[in-house]
Amino acid sequence: MKYIPLIFLFSIFSFAQNEYPKDYFRSPLDIPLQLSGNFGELRPNHFHAGFDFKTNQKEGLNVYAVADGYVSRIKVSTAGYGKAIYITHPNGYTSVYGHLQKAIGSIQEKIVALQYAEKSYEIEAFFKPGEMPVKKNDIIALSGNTGGSEGPHLHFEFRDNKTEKIINPLFFGIQTQDTKNPTVSSLLVYPLDNSAVVNESKRPVLLNLSLQSDGTYLAQQVFASGKIGFGIIAVDNDNVSYNANGIYKTQLISNGKVIFGFEFDTMVFDEAKYINAFIDYSRYKKMHQRVQKLFMKNPFPWSNIYQNYENGILNIVPNTSEIQRIEVSDFFINKTVISIPVKYSAKPALINEDTKVTKYLVKSKVESNFEKDNFSVYFPAGTFYEDFYLNFDVKNNTLFLHDDTVPAHSNFTISIEDTKSSEEEKKKMFIATVNGTKLGFITTKLVDNTFTCKTRNLGQFTLAKDITAPKISMSKSIEGKWITNQKSINVTISDDLSGVKTYNGYINDKWVLFEYESKLKRLTHVFNDDLLLEGSNKLKVVVTDNVGNSTIFETQFNRSQKK
Repeated sequence: MKYIPLIFLFSIFSFAQNEYPKDYFRSPLDIPLQLSGNFGELRPNHFHAGFDFKTNQKEGLNVYAVADGYVSRIKVSTAGYGKAIYITHPNGYTSVYGHLQKAIGSIQEKIVALQYAEKSYEIEAFFKPGEMPVKKNDIIALSGNTGGSEGPHLHFEFRDNKTEKIINPLFFGIQTQDTKNPTVSSLLVYPLDNSAVVNESKRPVLLNLSLQSDGTYLAQQVFASGKIGFGIIAVDNDNVSYNANGIYKTQLISNGKVIFGFEFDTMVFDEAKYINAFIDYSRYKKMHQRVQKLFMKNPFPWSNIYQNYENGILNIVPNTSEIQRIEVSDFFINKTVISIPVKYSAKPALINEDTKVTKYLVKSKVESNFEKDNFSVYFPAGTFYEDFYLNFDVKNNTLFLHDDTVPAHSNFTISIEDTKSSEEEKKKMFIATVNGTKLGFITTKLVDNTFTCKTRNLGQFTLAKDITAPKISMSKSIEGKWITNQKSINVTISDDLSGVKTYNGYINDKWVLFEYESKLKRLTHVFNDDLLLEGSNKLKVVVTDNVGNSTIFETQFNRSQKK
C-alpha cells in the first residue's frame, strides 16, 4: 500500500486559517501521517477533541515536541488519555499528546519521581514556565496505547491558552490530499409535533436519494404538514487515511437562507457531551446509526452551531411547495449537495408514532421525583434534553427506570432504603446497574439506612453485595527463581463485582511503582536495581476492590546485582 504523507502546509481554502500561525509547528511524528480519527468525529458520549494519528499498528514510535515551549501539565490515568503530556508554547497555544507508552528523559524522570512521592501510578501535576523547558524536535515520549485507547495511536490536540478551546489542527496547517466529497448514506425527515405528518407517517421517514448528472443528489418527494426537521448519516474520507471520519460543516438552507448549520472549527471541552442531543440518540442505541439532526426541538447551548433560525424546524402549511437544500462540506470545500422537494399534504397518517404513554411524564425543564417501595429517583431540572414518558417500576428488589434510549445531560440521584441488612453487611453493599445477569458498580454513599448514587444512565438498578476479594496471579511463577536478566514482572489482577479500586506493590517492604493497564488487567513493574538486594528479594502486591475487600499476593525471587 502506498502512503501519502500528511504535510505541514497552509491552505488557501479557509479564511479562518489566517488567524493561526504559519510554518510554526512540526509534525509530532516522523512517519507519514495517517488519521484514524479527526476533529469533531462522533464518538460514544462525546465529540472527538483532536486528531488520532496511526502509528503503524505498534507502540514505541518517537513523539516530538512540535515547537519550543515548556511542559505545563502531565497526567497519568488508567482511563481517558492514559499517559498525556501538555506543552505550552510562547505563541499562545498548547499542544497535547495522549495515550503515550512512556515519556523520555527528564520528563519521564519527573513522572516517576511524582509517582513515588505520591505512591500512586495515577498522577496529575502542573508546572510553571522554566521548570520543564522543551525545544522543537525534542523527543518527549514514545507512542502507546494507554488509557481509553482501543489500539496503538497518538492522540494530538491544539488548545488556546486563554480560552482553553480546542482548535481543529487543520487550521495549523496539518493537511492531507483530500479530493473526495463527504458521503451522505442516509437522509431522514422527522415529524416534530403532535399534528405533524410526513409521507403519511408520524414516525421518522428514510428518504431515497438519486444521484443527478451534475453530481448533486435529489431526495424523494416529501409530502408533509406541520413542523418537520431533517437528519443525515454522513462521514468524510480523504485520499490517504481510508477512515470514515467526521463531518466538518453542514448547512440546511431554505429559500436561500441558512436556517441551521454547524461547523467544527473549535470546541469547548465541557460541551462534548452535547453529542447525545445532536444525534438521534434513540436510533443510535437501537440501530447503532448516528443520525446528525439538523434541528433542535429544545435548544441547547452548543457553540458549534453557528446558524439557527427557528431551530432548523420547518413549518409546512397549506400551499407550501419548495426545495430545501442540505450542503455537507469538508475543510477543503469538497461538498455534497442534496435537494429535497417539500410539498404540503393534508393526508392523514397511516403509521402512528411509537411513543408509549405512561403515567410518569418527565418534563425536561422541571425537576421530578418518583418513589415506589424503598426506591426513589430524583431528576433535577435540565437533566434531560426533551420531555418523555418514563417507564418506572420496582419488581423483585430491582428498579426499572426506563431504558438507555433516552440520554441524560447531567447526573440524577437514585436512593434505596435498606432496614434489613446488618451494619457489617451494608459496608459491602452498593447500588449496581443490572444488565441481564451482569452487575455494574456505581459509587455509592450510605447515610443511616439509605444508599444513594448519582448516574447519567437510565436502566435497571438494584442493591448488590460484594464479599469476594480481588484475584491476583502470575502467568509464570517466580517463586525461588533467579530472574537476574528479567527487566520487568507482570501480575494479573481482577475483581468480578465491584471492581479494582487500589493496587500497591512492595519489594522488600518498600513501595514500588506498578503500572496498571486496565484493558489487560495487568500490573507491570520495571526493575530498579537500587531497590533490589543481592540474592533473595520479597515481592508483595495488595489489591483492594471498591467496597474494601483486599487480597495480598506474596512471593520470593532471587536476583544478582553483580554485573
